[in-house]
Amino acid sequence: MNPSFPSFSSFFFTLTIIFCSLHSLGFANRLIQQTCKNCSKTDPNISYKFCVSSFESNHRSQHAENLEELGLISIKITRHNVTDTNAHINDLLEKNKSLDPFIKECLDDCLEVYSDTISTFREAIRDYKAKRYSDCNVKLSSIIDASTTCEDGFKQKNNGAISPLTKRNKDTFQLSAIALSIINMLINSDV
Repeated sequence: MNPSFPSFSSFFFTLTIIFCSLHSLGFANRLIQQTCKNCSKTDPNISYKFCVSSFESNHRSQHAENLEELGLISIKITRHNVTDTNAHINDLLEKNKSLDPFIKECLDDCLEVYSDTISTFREAIRDYKAKRYSDCNVKLSSIIDASTTCEDGFKQKNNGAISPLTKRNKDTFQLSAIALSIINMLINSDV
């Protein structure tokens, strides 16, 4: 056998690995698309396109084999978003010392509600992994409330202060809604 040429079995093995990987990615993409279709159909707050792009932005979801795995991934995507938003609020408060007092107060309130949700994620993930979906549902609902509470705080002023967090709050709301929708599918399917 010539050592400069790979053996037929080595070539066949590599080809099999590639085929299996592509098949797995195809299944995961169909799972994501079907899940997002179901989520957006049952909840008008969820955009199909946003749902799909959120999952596609996370490499783990490309290997999800079932709805349960995708549900856990959705919770972790939401947690990452909340953690990032919390850091962003901290940056806004630290870098902008001359903020309007009302905006600063709103940001402080947002920081508090978002900080509180970070520990909630630990509990929600623990409940989810233990298949206590109803308990997880309650905890994730509080995260939706946090994004809404944060955004609503900026609307309390008569002149309509502009929230620097509107997109982040909407993303948190929608990501939480996706996770809740998946949990409700799991509850209804008695997995």
